[in-house]
Amino acid sequence: MSNEEFSLPLASMTGFGRASGELHNQRWTWEAKSVNGRSLDVRIKVPFSYGRIELPAKKVAAKYLDRGSVSITLSIESDHTNNVIRINRPLLDELIALHREISGGVSDAPSGIETLLTIKGVVEVAEPINSQVQAELMDAALLSTLDEAIKKLVDSRRAEGKQISTLLDKFLSTLEGLCRKALQSDGAQVCFIRSQLEEQIARLLDCPQEISADRLAQEVALLATKADVREELDRLETHCAAGRELLAKKEPIGRRLDFLCQEFNREANTLCSKSASKKLTRIGLEMKATIDQLREQVQNVE
Repeated sequence: MSNEEFSLPLASMTGFGRASGELHNQRWTWEAKSVNGRSLDVRIKVPFSYGRIELPAKKVAAKYLDRGSVSITLSIESDHTNNVIRINRPLLDELIALHREISGGVSDAPSGIETLLTIKGVVEVAEPINSQVQAELMDAALLSTLDEAIKKLVDSRRAEGKQISTLLDKFLSTLEGLCRKALQSDGAQVCFIRSQLEEQIARLLDCPQEISADRLAQEVALLATKADVREELDRLETHCAAGRELLAKKEPIGRRLDFLCQEFNREANTLCSKSASKKLTRIGLEMKATIDQLREQVQNVE
């Protein structure tokens, strides 16, 4: 995150924050919620007469957040009796056009327009702002409250991120254990692979005497090298170490973790395809299941 105060080892993209404020007999509430997203997508919903606040509000959100689909809503109440009635003309015109398209024309009866005016957002009540200074004070107060709401959203994402971090650490430990288990299995031993291949070739050849011992030894050595999975296991262990390094960073790591999961999966697939024993194949399938669980959680990481 760009704000050092909220720089975290790991944060979720899911959370909620709310904050309220008051100025000159006007009360307001900001609500901010976020879910997973490939990048930062901020959508602002404010009363029609406060449209000017949308761009500054997006900048407040971008100050603290790097990824996620974020929805921010502002609701305002006022005690004043000299409020101004404002009609959201663009929205009303769009509704009328849709009504004409669907029904063939809007009825001239008053009830037709009355129905449209009851739709949320068409008619809004706003307190008259008598000066530029008053408007600037109001905007500053609104943005200050929004800042508080976004910080609460970040706190919420932080709490969930801590839980996700625990799960990711658990899955990495499981993968490390499976790597050790695979390395100790018969299927990862070159001598076992060579023995298995020699038996298979002996069964397949009707006339083994037609192939020289040297040629047979060369073919077995070549096949044994292709079936050797130690390189894949070494890379899997390296990926686990890289994953732990990422978890310790105080910056958004979601995209890099997602790429790392792809590398995990590639090595596990290769291990299963090269496996020379049922035991090693079972270990490879356990790895793939753990990697799927790991990646599922990574999708929530900022």
